[in-house]
Amino acid sequence: MPIFSVFAIYFIIWWMTLFIVLPIGLRTQAEESDVVPGSVESAPARFRALRIFGLTTILAAVIHVVWYILSVRYGYGIDAIPQFAPKFY
Repeated sequence: MPIFSVFAIYFIIWWMTLFIVLPIGLRTQAEESDVVPGSVESAPARFRALRIFGLTTILAAVIHVVWYILSVRYGYGIDAIPQFAPKFY
């Protein structure tokens, strides 16, 4: 597999993992009772970018390594997933 493809798949996994990690540990301004005028109450009280990006990178790396081992080394792919619904084509 070309190295560019490996990095492209890692980037896709990282981006999807970011949206999983974003709400973890989030405290809103309403929960902190410190709403800044001009912002919504559901805005984060403190945005911890370094923590979020670090956790996303670690989690995405683990998912990517598992994907790489299963797909490249063992040959599992989309076709290896059992199909429970009938084919309509």
